[in-house]
Amino acid sequence: MSKYWVVIAGGGSGKRMNRRVPKQYLEILGKTVIEHSMNAFLNHEMVAGVVVVTPPDDARWKAVEPTHPKFLCRIEGGKERCDSVLSGLNVLQAHVGIDDWVLVHDAARPCISKALIDKLIKKVVRHPVGGILGLPVTETMKKTGPKDAIIQSVAKENMWRAQTPQMFRLSALRGALTALQQRKVIATDEASAMEFVGMRPLIVKGLEANLKITTPSDLPLAEYFLETEAKIASRVEKRKRFSVKKKKKVVEPNLENNSLKAGRVLMKMPKFLSS
Repeated sequence: MSKYWVVIAGGGSGKRMNRRVPKQYLEILGKTVIEHSMNAFLNHEMVAGVVVVTPPDDARWKAVEPTHPKFLCRIEGGKERCDSVLSGLNVLQAHVGIDDWVLVHDAARPCISKALIDKLIKKVVRHPVGGILGLPVTETMKKTGPKDAIIQSVAKENMWRAQTPQMFRLSALRGALTALQQRKVIATDEASAMEFVGMRPLIVKGLEANLKITTPSDLPLAEYFLETEAKIASRVEKRKRFSVKKKKKVVEPNLENNSLKAGRVLMKMPKFLSS
């Protein structure tokens, strides 16, 4: 049976945050961004092991290094994201089988939920190439030139915003990234590496809640999403305990439906934005 491994890519500097602390080490609800991202996979029953990639001069890592048995190691990243991910895959190579999958996730996406991970695995596991989470573009896209002058309008139809995790057979992704590195081509994400070698990955609809921390305004949004997700999880757990006490048949919650419900709740305007 195939296993699922994870590479957490945490090499970003977070220049647009205007903070001295790298964005993956900013705190939300008492934990750093990278801790939220790691815990979603460390606590997932289908994940076999997790490798974390951070910058070479990362002096803050020791304070958040997990003791979880599924945590394999932390390694130093490369110059580009694709170099860092390839380094993570090279470490995993000693642990994986030929049919094993890897999920690559941004350390700066702390709101990834179990339901979304489950959805991605369910949709992609039978696909011949692999796939990623993403969101359809809802507005017309504009391409600009010098001095921000619009030079082209791009129709929104069939356009998606890529998210993570991105899930591929580990051996295939490693081969694609190695090919790019040898040709000195930079891939901005794992899907583009697979596209480079002629593959056509699947895209699976994600949620707005799975945002990437990029600017200061993303922090209160992430806090809102995490709090809402925790409330939903708490209600589900209480219903399960109540069912056990009543000695009734316990019906496992449909996590994908819960995720969709959570998405509708999360899209309501937060109080801090409506004031």
